[in-house]
Amino acid sequence: MKRILLVCLTAVLIHASNVLLAQDLAVTGKVTSSEDGSALPGVNVVVKGTTSGTVTDASGSYSISAPATGTLVFTFIGLTSQEVPINSRTTVDVIMEQDVQQLSEVVVTALNIPREKASLGYSTQTLDNAAVTTAKQQNFVNSLSGKVAGVQIRTTGNFGGSSNIVIRGNKSISGTNQPLFVVDGVPISNRTGNSTFQSAGRYGYDYGNAASDINPDDIESINVLKGAAASALYGSRAANGVVMITTKKGTKKKGIGISISTGVTGGQINKETFVEYQDKYGAGYAAPSFGYYGPQGFFEDDIDGDGVDDLVAPTLEDGSYGAAFDPNLNVYQWDSFVEESPNFGKAYPWLAAKNTPVDFFETQMEYSNSIALTGGNDVNTFRLGYTNYQMQGYLPNQELTRHNFNFSGTSQINSKLKAILQLNYVNNHTLGRNSTGYGDNLMGNFRQWWQTNVDIKAQEDMYKQTGRNITWNGGDYTDPETPIFWDNPYWTRYKNYQTDERGRVFGNIALSYDMTKWLNVMGRITVDTYSELREERRAVGSVPTEFGVTKGDGSKNDEGSGYQKEELMVSEFNYDLILTANKQLSTNLNLTGILGTNIRRNNFDRTLASTNGGLVVPDLYSLN
Repeated sequence: MKRILLVCLTAVLIHASNVLLAQDLAVTGKVTSSEDGSALPGVNVVVKGTTSGTVTDASGSYSISAPATGTLVFTFIGLTSQEVPINSRTTVDVIMEQDVQQLSEVVVTALNIPREKASLGYSTQTLDNAAVTTAKQQNFVNSLSGKVAGVQIRTTGNFGGSSNIVIRGNKSISGTNQPLFVVDGVPISNRTGNSTFQSAGRYGYDYGNAASDINPDDIESINVLKGAAASALYGSRAANGVVMITTKKGTKKKGIGISISTGVTGGQINKETFVEYQDKYGAGYAAPSFGYYGPQGFFEDDIDGDGVDDLVAPTLEDGSYGAAFDPNLNVYQWDSFVEESPNFGKAYPWLAAKNTPVDFFETQMEYSNSIALTGGNDVNTFRLGYTNYQMQGYLPNQELTRHNFNFSGTSQINSKLKAILQLNYVNNHTLGRNSTGYGDNLMGNFRQWWQTNVDIKAQEDMYKQTGRNITWNGGDYTDPETPIFWDNPYWTRYKNYQTDERGRVFGNIALSYDMTKWLNVMGRITVDTYSELREERRAVGSVPTEFGVTKGDGSKNDEGSGYQKEELMVSEFNYDLILTANKQLSTNLNLTGILGTNIRRNNFDRTLASTNGGLVVPDLYSLN
């Protein structure tokens, strides 16, 4: 009995000991600086693994309740974080040291000059390569959305469309608010070149912004310079800020390294965001109010020749406010007058279509494949990269292909002279951008002007079977190949298509010479030049619409067919001579200075021509 009592008493003592160890202690202490021993107010003190914490007061002191076996975490901007075990102590004093890595962080500023971030008198923000390559997009600008403070990015959602980037709000009412893009010291064009009609929301194509040529796989880092002070060296065109891009370089590691990356992305439109079609009423507009409709809301005509009038859907109307659907009602519809249709010569039940325009969209696929060779030795470095990007759009007959070639190399000619060469070549080819605005826009067609009795797959079958513009919207119901307002959507995508291609070269060559240990002179030539061809087509048999500039006053023709060709030649050359000084005058005083000159030459050529009076030969798109 005594033995059993002794064991129980021992267990109680052990349990009591555990309870005491688990109890919180009132821990106090003082946080000081390693440099001069001064108190550090405002230091965050947190119990690791919890949300319990406090802040040091003006004398650097703190008090906190924490487990005897816990750990305290001390953090402060510019100082190295520390984790200190309590080890049952009631007093924990800490000496914090400066975070040398954070204070000496080097960023690329205007004119591609590296500076310590702590020495700058303006705001910048740097992003690494992962920000634009983790989820690759056709336009790398879209990847920056939500990742840079004070930067607003809006995308159109159009295939290959432009992105609008604004730093710290709009600064101009009538002019551009876009920042300047600079790649390895090379100012590059971010021009869209969209027509005034497209910009005003009337009609036309969104040709994207030229900065989309930059390959995200070649980007090492992005530094956003915010405000006039940060970008003053680039003059007035950088008043909206600068997006500084530094590309990847070679290493001095001997031998050749190979890196390969590949990615595939697929996506579909969110059908829940698309228009929801009612299935109660079909083609027409409150028919009884129009004299040419019968009392039931249909045309009435003896189609089968039996002496009795039949019901015919009003194909010339592009709305769905007509007769109520009725499965017991047989009606001649648009495909009842097409010989190739299985419904030819037939009246069939008046019902809502099984396939609506939401079934018009396809799966968008993106493919990106990159390979890069890097290498060097004690005096030379190089990097050679190639990226192939392809995107098949969410609309039929829509494809974008881009090839990016990148080379960067350095050579230490002698102890004082260094040569630098950076060169990029980009080739873009795009097929089938979608028309925007109000006129001639499939989205406007599907969202506002549509007959819910029309099956979109039947329209597809008719086009692919015949290759003709057999539409649901014929001006005369007996002639579905003469549209009144809207073409067959598949005719629009495969016959009234546009193409564009752009070849671009940008880069720089520079010589850098160290005159002394603290004085450097650099001469640099930068270039950004591209040629672009844009072609827009409208096939014979299409709905007449405003198409192409035909006169010097900008007036439009109303032909049902046409062809327009626009050619662009854009270039910018910069010649820089920069003297840089960086001298440590004393232990606490450093002198940095820049003195230089820049010569900039820009050239812009544009040729625009179109047919006058439509196409002479169907499907022959050429200007004489």
